[in-house]
Amino acid sequence: MADILAENLSGKAVMGSDGTELGMLYNITMDMKSGELHDLLVQPNEQISPGRVSFDRDDRGRFRVPVNRVQAVKDYIVVQR
Repeated sequence: MADILAENLSGKAVMGSDGTELGMLYNITMDMKSGELHDLLVQPNEQISPGRVSFDRDDRGRFRVPVNRVQAVKDYIVVQR
């Protein structure tokens, strides 16, 4: 995957590989020592049923999507479901 600047990801819509709009990218977590990225924090769409999404959630209800599930970054961030 080509390099993508974080500023270009801010507020980008996140979609599952099945076409389900999951929500908007809120933030990205990383290991401060190694610089390795861990999870995308996704603010869920209000219309999405929590039971339809198998990702863990943080204490504010945002989806924690492991970065290794990212398949593409274009108009949407597409993640494997």
